[in-house]
Amino acid sequence: QVQLVESGGGLVQAGGSLRLSCAASGRSFSNNRMGWFRQAPGKEREFVAAISWSGGTTYYADSVKGRFTISRDNAKNTVYLQMNSLKPEDTAVYYCAAVSRSRVTTTPMVPTGYDYWGQGTQATVSS
Repeated sequence: QVQLVESGGGLVQAGGSLRLSCAASGRSFSNNRMGWFRQAPGKEREFVAAISWSGGTTYYADSVKGRFTISRDNAKNTVYLQMNSLKPEDTAVYYCAAVSRSRVTTTPMVPTGYDYWGQGTQATVSS
């Protein structure tokens, strides 16, 4: 079992930055693929970024490429999402997700590719 707790959301003006963190409990964090998704009111949950167990491979949605950076610290059981040059359309609840390496069966860019989810953290970008 893995528990995920996100933090770091808040209110920021357009052009500003936020750094989200996701702390994971349980063993074998370094064997988990980690992802970030977001969901705006009235919209489907959408992929933002993902990172492999070693951190050697990263994936980004086109809408955030060049502005967001995903990283992980396996010693701290934490994955981060650095969000720069924020836009009002980035406003959403951001969710952290995890899946064990042994259970990976699909692309990291879909919600069904993950077994564990955090409760989410709200990020609001004002214009």
